Parts: sequence; structure tokens; C-alpha cells
Amino acid sequence: MSEYQSDTAFTEPVTSVPDPVLDVETSESTTDSLGEEATRQVQIVWDKVSGLLGDLPDYVSVFFKRYRRPIVTVGLIIAAIIAVKLVLALLDAINDFPLLAPTFELIGLIYSGWFLYRYLLKASNRQELLGDIAAIRDQVLGKGNG
Repeated sequence: MSEYQSDTAFTEPVTSVPDPVLDVETSESTTDSLGEEATRQVQIVWDKVSGLLGDLPDYVSVFFKRYRRPIVTVGLIIAAIIAVKLVLALLDAINDFPLLAPTFELIGLIYSGWFLYRYLLKASNRQELLGDIAAIRDQVLGKGNG
């Protein structure tokens, strides 16, 4: 024999491993009970979700009643931001026309000169302007004769 071979190492017969026994009735009943459990859990979740969705209009109305002012305030802020963006986009589009931008600048300068001449040169005209501003302020704020 060679020095690497052993006389008894691989000569013994391999004992066979017994085949696993599968109990069909036990595995089917386990599968059925797992299926019934999953179905029951799905039904519980579905009942909770459908109950929540059924009560959703009530939750929304209570939420809106409770937080009406902040919701309206946030809505107005968002609307103001959108309006400013639209006005800026419109002015940018108008500014792209070759003759409109200088024409509007000229109109603005002419109006500013007229306003200075009409209201700011004489003291009596300044008093008239302050009276007009006070009347508009009182009308907007709801004060004064009404």
C-alpha cells in the first residue's frame, strides 16, 4: 500500500439515510389553518381601512372646521405667490417685445411727472392727497362714516 492510503478509511459501506416521511394530512391542515389565518387578518385590515375611508368626510370636515383660518391663510399665501410668478412671467414676456418696454418706461415717466406736478408741488395739493389716502384707508378698513 502507498503511504497515503488507509486500509479501513473508505472500505466501510455507507449507511443509507432514511427517506423523510411527509404526512399529507398534517401539511394540508397546516396550510389550511395558515390560509384561514391570513384571510382573517386581511379581513380585519380591510374592515379597518373601509371604516376609515367611510368616516373620511367626517374627519375632513372636522379638520377644516378646526383649522379653517390657517388653511385659508396658507391658501392665500400660495395664491399670492402664484399670482406674483404669473405677473413676473407676463412682464418678462412683454419686455421681450422690442418697442413695448421703452413705451411703458416713457408712460411711467410721464405719469410720475404728472403726479409730482399735481400733488406734491403745493401744500394745498399735498393736503388733498393725504385726505384722499385717509378716505381710502377708512373705506378699506371699515372706519369712518359708514
